[in-house]
Amino acid sequence: MTNPVAQFLAAGFVTLVVVVLATSALSRSAADEEAIADARSLTRVLARSVAQPAIPPGLTEGDAAAIDRMDRTALDRLLVDDVLRIKLWDADGTVLYSDRTELIGARYPLDDDELEVLRDGGTDAELSDLGRPENRFERDLGGDLLEVYTRVRSPEGKPLLFEAYLGVEEIRASRAQILDRFLPITIGALVALVALGTPLVLLLSRRLSRAARERERLLEAAVRASDAERLRIARDLHDGVVQDLSGSSMALSALAAHADEPDRRELEEVGRSLRVSMRSLRSLLVEIYPPDLHTAGLSAAVDDLVAPLAAAGTTVDVDVSGADGASRPAVALLWRVAQESVRNVARHARADRMSLTVRHEGDRLLLEVVDDGVGFDPATVATDDHFGLRAAESLVREHGGTWEVDSAPGSGTMVRVEVPVG
Repeated sequence: MTNPVAQFLAAGFVTLVVVVLATSALSRSAADEEAIADARSLTRVLARSVAQPAIPPGLTEGDAAAIDRMDRTALDRLLVDDVLRIKLWDADGTVLYSDRTELIGARYPLDDDELEVLRDGGTDAELSDLGRPENRFERDLGGDLLEVYTRVRSPEGKPLLFEAYLGVEEIRASRAQILDRFLPITIGALVALVALGTPLVLLLSRRLSRAARERERLLEAAVRASDAERLRIARDLHDGVVQDLSGSSMALSALAAHADEPDRRELEEVGRSLRVSMRSLRSLLVEIYPPDLHTAGLSAAVDDLVAPLAAAGTTVDVDVSGADGASRPAVALLWRVAQESVRNVARHARADRMSLTVRHEGDRLLLEVVDDGVGFDPATVATDDHFGLRAAESLVREHGGTWEVDSAPGSGTMVRVEVPVG
């Protein structure tokens, strides 16, 4: 059985890994949102406070003097912090101004999001597609870029699109800061929980182990008491009733030898009846208490066990092998299960055929009892009908064995048990 403390520590470790991964993912998401929000705020400030007031008349017409004035009055104030590039667009996709002069005057189609901002205002942001021709000069800036755009107006009142390109290193740095702040708290809390919970789990595990040992002790004591009572009853019957019947049978045989023909036949009939009763009583004694299994052997005991079933007309196949090297408790436990299984076949199965197999497999002793009787539903059968089997199952599991009952109405029954040899 797996140690509960080890299970708890393993569960704590798995939980810790899951929390770390989840915290990392959430921190990345939070950092991305925070960094994008900062980038939008910065772009709005630059657009409203720097770019829009600095746009000279004539810039929308491509006037060279206006472009030069924009360079002298606003460019240094626009390329601040993480802003690496700026562009000013007309609604038809013409680049009216950029710190990269090669782009000025070129025309590229604006996408739907950019047209929406140009029409309705607001701010939007997205990762730059450096494969687009208007972003070819941004490829030399290194790494991914975040492009943020918002609307400004020219001195003539014409709406223009202001676009700023920012590096994503700030986003990555923000991710690391958030993770550095929250991950130690999360890990520390989980480690503290595991540290506090481990002694409690250890205490509960010890209590459960003690309770299991006490339960096993009580169960074994009950079995020993039952065996002692069975032995007392068997001895009383053997030393009393069986001996009396045996004596009566011999006396009748002696009388029959000297009696007249009619009386002799009657006395012999009574003697046969007594001998049949003695055989039945001896079978009952075997059922009440088994013989010394290590003296007579499990095979001989099983033969005596199934004899009444065979006498009742059931075809019985017995194959017992490999039990010689098993311990006394293992053999006794297997005998008890065989006894309860055969008893249930005799009482409930109405079987035409039954097989009982015992064999040695690895470090286990295997018992299989199979019949072709009426069967039953193990999930719904009344406890009183198969109480002996349920008690035997509890014993098997207490001794580290496995138990399997396969049965269905009309399909017979198979009882399979494995117990440790030692």
